[in-house]
Amino acid sequence: MKKWVVLMAGWAFILAGIAGLILPILPGIPFLLVGLVILSSEYLWAHHALAKLTSRFPSVAKHLQQATEKARRWTGDSHAGSA
Repeated sequence: MKKWVVLMAGWAFILAGIAGLILPILPGIPFLLVGLVILSSEYLWAHHALAKLTSRFPSVAKHLQQATEKARRWTGDSHAGSA
């Protein structure tokens, strides 16, 4: 049950991020990043995408690491994807 909640939350943020890229009232990039952080505990591709983003944009890496740590505590996952 917990895994489904994590997956639903992650995909909801991804969808909101995609909508935010189109609609001017939603911040698309932050929603996409949060969705990737959440999904990185379940999907290898999301973990790799976060790793690529942190290597390409070091200024964002600190914020993503903090978000990843929060996601780990929220999900109770000790091996969630770290960026």
